[in-house]
Amino acid sequence: MSGFVEKPEPTEVPGLVHLHTGKVRDLYRNEAGDLVMVASDRVSAYDWVLPTEIPDKGRILTQLSLWWFEQLADLVPHHVLSTELPPGAPADWEGRALVCASLRMVPVECVARGYLTGSGLAEYRRTRTVCGLALPEGLVDGSELPAPIFTPATKAEVGEHDENVSYEEVAHRVGPDTAAHLRQVTLAVYSRARDIARERGIILADTKFEFGFAEGDGGLVLADEVLTPDSSRFWPADRWQPGRAQPSYDKQFVRDWLTSPESGWDRTGEQPPPALPERIVEATRARYVEAYERLTGLTWS
Repeated sequence: MSGFVEKPEPTEVPGLVHLHTGKVRDLYRNEAGDLVMVASDRVSAYDWVLPTEIPDKGRILTQLSLWWFEQLADLVPHHVLSTELPPGAPADWEGRALVCASLRMVPVECVARGYLTGSGLAEYRRTRTVCGLALPEGLVDGSELPAPIFTPATKAEVGEHDENVSYEEVAHRVGPDTAAHLRQVTLAVYSRARDIARERGIILADTKFEFGFAEGDGGLVLADEVLTPDSSRFWPADRWQPGRAQPSYDKQFVRDWLTSPESGWDRTGEQPPPALPERIVEATRARYVEAYERLTGLTWS
């Protein structure tokens, strides 16, 4: 089983129509036809959206995405139209709500990897490939790849796994010209972000992007969140050691506690995961804050 332990009821706001409740974000449409994305403090692990929230998480993800959009603007346009709070919206939406252009979304998660770990490592151990791309012998968990690679995936519903697919499958779904453009932009954005993070003592191991096509001219636009600890693996560079799992700026505290004897939870069973202890909540929040501050050079407040 998987999904929401406790699915929240959408907030009702005059002039906004609720469209979707995701793992972290709630999506609305305003009267002008624009999308309003609201990042909650929800946290997911092992395909479950947990009953415990991480304070400030949604604001951190939103503000970090905005910072990255600025760093990448010369490479690809983004979907944000305004950061102003919609009229009648609750005060709690401040800093976590974005008004965004409505796009024709590409039905593919565009993943870039510069290091081998996660599902890529699992495939490599079986076949010496990742998404059908052959890699050298002798790589281990955390190895830097000879060059960044484009390893797309299909986008899953809440409670289901994204599924890695080959480049040929992407070309079949969206056409060869679009597939080539997606690969080129994905690797360009990853390379820019990797270099920026490296200057700040952080390794960007991998990340996923979502793109859509704008109305009218139909140009490619970067959408959703971008380069946050929820969509990327960030590792402290001074603790990088290939051959083991790397410490990371994300919800690893949550994952580790859920699989520990203390939680009493069987992730292969049918029972939903339990609430998180306060110390795990605090430690997880601290990692999100640290990632924001190290990357942007700003103090979180």
